[in-house]
Amino acid sequence: MRFLVQRVNSAEVAVGGKVIGSIGKGFLVFIGVAEGDTTEIADKLIKKLIGLRIFADAEGKTNLALGDVSGELLLVSQFTLYADCRKGNRPSFVKSGSPEAAEQMYDYIIGQCRTLSAAKVDTGSFGADMKVSLVNDGPFTVMLDSNEICR
Repeated sequence: MRFLVQRVNSAEVAVGGKVIGSIGKGFLVFIGVAEGDTTEIADKLIKKLIGLRIFADAEGKTNLALGDVSGELLLVSQFTLYADCRKGNRPSFVKSGSPEAAEQMYDYIIGQCRTLSAAKVDTGSFGADMKVSLVNDGPFTVMLDSNEICR
């Protein structure tokens, strides 16, 4: 499982020209699910995400977490986080989870983030052609990869 986390001043996702999710200051999180990912893996990444201290404190040091700054979450599914570009120029996505399993995991992650965090949680639409707009703060982008975090 991979969470690509972008610290943003604002972000929104639209489908068919209609905004379906938007946040102010917080994290835009692109979520990639691989075959074999479990709720236990998701729980570890969610805990890391919610506790991630990448907001500046009064001294400009990245010491504050999402809750410390009343930050918000925009969660967007993105199977392309598992693109394999080793052979040829056309990416392979065989490492991505099946659409059914990935959607179940995405829904689980949304529910857990809403339960475990006081943050506003907005979402994209699983499997839809989405247009994502953001104002990246920093820019500050972090990859949370279960192969590194859950060893």
